[in-house]
Amino acid sequence: MRLAVLEGRTVIVEGQAFVDVARASRGEHGPDVMNLYERWPAFVAWAAGPIAAAAVREPLPATSFDAPSPRPRQAFGIGVNYADHASEAGLVAPSAPMVFAKFPSCIVGPSAPLQITVPTVDWEVELVVVMGRVAHQVEKAEAWSYVAGLTVGQDLSDRQLQMAGTPPQFNLGKSRPGYGPIGPWLVTPDDLADRDDLEIGCTLNGEVVQHSRTRHLIFDVAAIVSYLSSVLTLWPGDLIFTGTPSGVGFMRSPPRYLIPGDRLVSTIEGIGELVTHAVAGVPA
Repeated sequence: MRLAVLEGRTVIVEGQAFVDVARASRGEHGPDVMNLYERWPAFVAWAAGPIAAAAVREPLPATSFDAPSPRPRQAFGIGVNYADHASEAGLVAPSAPMVFAKFPSCIVGPSAPLQITVPTVDWEVELVVVMGRVAHQVEKAEAWSYVAGLTVGQDLSDRQLQMAGTPPQFNLGKSRPGYGPIGPWLVTPDDLADRDDLEIGCTLNGEVVQHSRTRHLIFDVAAIVSYLSSVLTLWPGDLIFTGTPSGVGFMRSPPRYLIPGDRLVSTIEGIGELVTHAVAGVPA
């Protein structure tokens, strides 16, 4: 199932058509997707049933989608989670997930323009997990059952702010407005041929800058969900940016950063394409 938010309403996307969830369910589910995550198991059962199957399909309009989880309570990032990214950064692969916060105010939909307000904005294509159940003390073997679905994300970063201070503090540098675009929709794990092995890539103005597969994650989705839930409670709709492969801008020689006019295209196999347009903003 592909679940999206269209003009504030939750929809199921089927090719070039969609089902408005609230109308089809007569208000039982939706239209606010955040409320839907709170009742995820019941919604999934409804979506697989006869009412959803018989619902009216409407043609997809040209209107852009919103973020598939626009108001998460929490949004996490996992750093240095591909071996090749650790290598390019000159770091040893971590022995446990390296966790930082992307404050929820940075989360935007797939069509939101990226305001370039500093000269050190970098790209990081990432597989993003959306939680579908309250998770605390979850074993790795059970972790996927707590996941609503997956989406495409960019963990955009102000590298100067991220690395400022001793020791550096990642959270603020990862959380300027618009630094967490996700979308265009959520795909449930059962819709993927292999949820743990998806091609992931990123192009900048048509040039391939990142390319890998999610099987190369040092800590996979189940391990990350289990680890986070061993410390804190994960809530429905929460987001986890799982890490980026090699090819980021600040590790290049010379470093390369985003500028107004750039077009960043992030893709993940079986999920979709997230297009980010960089525009000039008021300098920070």
